[in-house]
Amino acid sequence: MKGKKTKNRWLIAASAVGIHISIGSVYAWSNFTNPLIDQFGWSTSQVQLTFSIAILFLGLSAAFLGHFVEKYGPRKAGIMAAICFGSGVIGSGFAVSASSLPLLYLFYGVLGGIGLGVGYIAPVSTLVKWFPDRRGLATGLAIMGFGFAAAISSPIMEALITSVGLKNTFFILGISYFLVMILSSLYLEKPEEGWAPAGFIEKVKAGKIEQKRDLAQLTANEAVKTKRFYYLWLMLFINVTCGIGILSAAKPLAIDSIGMTTIQAAALVGVLGIFNGAGRLGWAATSDYIGRQNTYTTFFVIQIFLFALLPFTTNALLFQIMLAVIYTCYGGGFASIPAYIADIFGTKQLGAIHGYILTAWSAAGLAGPMFAAWMKDMTGSYESSLLYFAGLFVVAFVISILIRVDIRKVQVEGEKPALKPLEKVVSG
Repeated sequence: MKGKKTKNRWLIAASAVGIHISIGSVYAWSNFTNPLIDQFGWSTSQVQLTFSIAILFLGLSAAFLGHFVEKYGPRKAGIMAAICFGSGVIGSGFAVSASSLPLLYLFYGVLGGIGLGVGYIAPVSTLVKWFPDRRGLATGLAIMGFGFAAAISSPIMEALITSVGLKNTFFILGISYFLVMILSSLYLEKPEEGWAPAGFIEKVKAGKIEQKRDLAQLTANEAVKTKRFYYLWLMLFINVTCGIGILSAAKPLAIDSIGMTTIQAAALVGVLGIFNGAGRLGWAATSDYIGRQNTYTTFFVIQIFLFALLPFTTNALLFQIMLAVIYTCYGGGFASIPAYIADIFGTKQLGAIHGYILTAWSAAGLAGPMFAAWMKDMTGSYESSLLYFAGLFVVAFVISILIRVDIRKVQVEGEKPALKPLEKVVSG
């Protein structure tokens, strides 16, 4: 690159992690549930609705503001996310001060949710461009931060609530998240057109690295007109629906199925969160070697058997191992999807396409827990819902085959010009 020093791509990745660790604290919302109920007498469902609104607006803002990310770049998008999420959490402190549930919905749910959506997609499309050689690893690093955030945030939240109270906890956290996200965003930048890691092109030409060209280079509006967009949406929807369904029921399931105590079950849920985060990095990095298509098919094959066997498992150790593997597949599905999108739609408008795909998360966030709870009410246990989830994974497996057929068809017939020839790519 001439006249401009190239930024360190690993610091770009670290900046992405900074943003995702901040917004990923939404998964630690349960720390506020009992304190809010105790202080104001609100019902559990009223308090939990705050989290649901935040996840809903995560998906909506990711979909509608994906084009904003593409147009203005990751730095401005990251700053926007910092302002929305930071002020949303700070505003929640004012909502607590005013004893207002609607204000809590507005600040944490709506404003914070918008910050979540923009902050989630802002660094991911940039990372894919900085890591043409390790797309899965790069996006897995950032999204791993989102998965691990609850484990980091929970003890901090508990300590703050105990020492300074609810209102001040929101103020302190909001300011902290804002500062971390702003500092992280300021380093974010897209690489120059045609940039590649030093020595990358030479290794490709020497045959030391296999450089697979993207299937196509489509805009977001072109992508939604293809079959494979909806195949990808459905695969993510099913993986998240079943994953969130068992996430919401893991504690009572452990108590009812294998006789764990409440304390043991709570500890298990905390430990399993680590597998959620580890799966995001592990599966995404693995997808660089076995391919995104094989990774997703593997998710579904594994989970067909695990969800079918889980209701009949009474051995405590085996039960916990099975849940741990399911959690890795759940996290891995999120982390592998950006690279999968780049593989089949290109990087032209990756952020916008990723935003559209993430509406599957919003839909699944409502469908999974609601279905599991409905089955519990109908049958008296969560176990029966697991068999239905196993059936859904059979559907997902079939879809993972159909998307291969569609991709093969495009490879044969052609669709849009692919990436520039390697000879025209300038090494950075």
